[in-house]
Amino acid sequence: MEAQQASPDSSSEECTVLEALPGKGTALICSQHKGKVSALYCLACENPVCVDCMNGEHAEHPTDSLENIVDQHLAVLQDRVDSAKNRLPQIREAVQCLRDILQQLNSQRSSIEEDIHSSFSELHKTLDTRKSVLLMELEVTYGLKQKVLQAQLDTLLQEEAAINYSCSLTGEALDGGNKAVILQIHKDVGERLSDLASQGLPLQPEENDQLDLMMEIEGLRKSIHNLGTIVTTNAVASQTEASGDGLEQCVVGQPATVVITTRDKSGGLCKTGNAVISAEVCTPDGSVADGEIVDLKNGTYEFQYTVKKEGHFSLALRLYDQHIKGSPFQLKVTTNAASTGSSDGGARRRSAKSPGSRSRQKGVRRGGSLFSTPKKRVNPIEDDLIFRIGTKGRNKGEFTNLQGVAACSEGKILIADSNNQCVQIFSNTGAFQSRFGVRGRSPGQLQRPTGVAVHPNGDIIIADYDNKWVSIFSSEGKYKAKLGSGRLMGPKGVSVDQNGHVIVVDNKACTVFIFQPSGKLVTKFGSRGNGDRQFAGPHFAAVNNNNEIIITDFHNHSVKVFNADGEFLLKFGSNGEGNGQFNAPTGVAVDVNGNIIVADWGNSRIQVFDGSGSFLSYINTAADPLYGPQGLALTSDGHVVVADSGNHCFKVYRYLQ
Repeated sequence: MEAQQASPDSSSEECTVLEALPGKGTALICSQHKGKVSALYCLACENPVCVDCMNGEHAEHPTDSLENIVDQHLAVLQDRVDSAKNRLPQIREAVQCLRDILQQLNSQRSSIEEDIHSSFSELHKTLDTRKSVLLMELEVTYGLKQKVLQAQLDTLLQEEAAINYSCSLTGEALDGGNKAVILQIHKDVGERLSDLASQGLPLQPEENDQLDLMMEIEGLRKSIHNLGTIVTTNAVASQTEASGDGLEQCVVGQPATVVITTRDKSGGLCKTGNAVISAEVCTPDGSVADGEIVDLKNGTYEFQYTVKKEGHFSLALRLYDQHIKGSPFQLKVTTNAASTGSSDGGARRRSAKSPGSRSRQKGVRRGGSLFSTPKKRVNPIEDDLIFRIGTKGRNKGEFTNLQGVAACSEGKILIADSNNQCVQIFSNTGAFQSRFGVRGRSPGQLQRPTGVAVHPNGDIIIADYDNKWVSIFSSEGKYKAKLGSGRLMGPKGVSVDQNGHVIVVDNKACTVFIFQPSGKLVTKFGSRGNGDRQFAGPHFAAVNNNNEIIITDFHNHSVKVFNADGEFLLKFGSNGEGNGQFNAPTGVAVDVNGNIIVADWGNSRIQVFDGSGSFLSYINTAADPLYGPQGLALTSDGHVVVADSGNHCFKVYRYLQ
């Protein structure tokens, strides 16, 4: 332990431990009495002292054994170290929470920025189209009027010329006085002159010169000035409160209400709506009750729910996925105000909806995990990188924001090279074979290809996010048709079911569409939200041997399974970095055994689940870490191919089925 050293100009005999006595091991010596062991501790001065010191200045001071004091100090220090260390998990959890929020905030900003660019690009396109229509309408209207007036003008000019010519010829004959000429002119021109004199000419204008433009610009200018708004609140879960009788008890079958009051970090009331609130009423066995959140637009929200059976329940209220004050609450459900009992409930989880609210998130691409130290995992299945293809660029075998991946039985790998507006095709061994695609917004052109699939007949199906349709090309890359135009808002992933139907995941509409290859809509399902049949930015789809459709629900951090008619079957996953958790899942594929392989975009990894959604393993990508994986597929030779978007390449891994 450190002791105080006496000031050089001090006359005090205060003792200070400076060194150990030679030959005495850890014994301490006194600085004032050389060679003397400091075996005591002055309780008054809080310093170690020797026997000579006790005969001097410290004679009347209480003392204790130095060894006892050191042991006491050691115990106190150890307790304080333990107390400090006990705070570390809380701090680390808070740090991770803040990093997650920052990550989501960043992804929200990027997503909104993309939407702003896209929306205004569409407005520019609409304005340019309207401009072209007006100019065309002007030309057509002008042409019709001009044709009528010009025809009338030409007729009058012809008549004027004919009269002038005939009169001139006749005048010359009259002036000459030649009888023979006069007789000839009378015979040749006289009747023509008579006709010209009596002919009814179109002397009044048969058209007018009106061409006006009416433009209601002022109203449009005001609309544009107020176009769009950024929606947010300052509400935080740690300050937000809930109140109402529905927090503690309710009656079976009767509606109960809880009022949620949002507050900012200082405890001040939030006075606007649009916060993302979720509520869940469940029993210990996990069953839940029906309920819905109503946004009152003044910073308060009502959670209205009904429980169908009596029992003891847990009521969880979350703001931005974090428990508010006091949550989860213990809820007692009775058949009336006086009786009690216990049983199960049944239910769904819902989120507050608000106009203009956004749930899009593209996650934060992380190598291992961008904001955390990668954890060493033990992988029960040895899956290794076989090869990687590509760098950033625009040439063959180079990519810029590759997204969708497909593989076919002919031993080909197809990559949707989004920002290069093309599809590139490789062999299973990574050899470049061909590419096709021309940038543009006309049928047969690609603006932002994001998803790719191969139909059993060999056709290549491409989801074009910006063109808002799905294009179909032959296996040689020749354009054949498009489908979904006018219905789709932002198609992301495509797949083909066992009936040959085309499954389209509309990322922007949060809906899954199923089309016949002819373009006829078979069915559609899904809407924006966090319910079982709802999505928040769904990405890709896969189909298993039972013709069940598996969808990655990006912002809800889960994978959902539906039958061919769109009926919900199951879901798995939650937000996190643990086994079976996701941070924005993207690509998905199914092996011959029905196991589900999922690209975990925000956690930059690939996980494997069984058909019921139980975690099995993950593919070992440590040798060459992924950075924001997107689409993935299983090749015909049984390997996993994944679009490593952040590294501008695709990778093929050995996969043991």
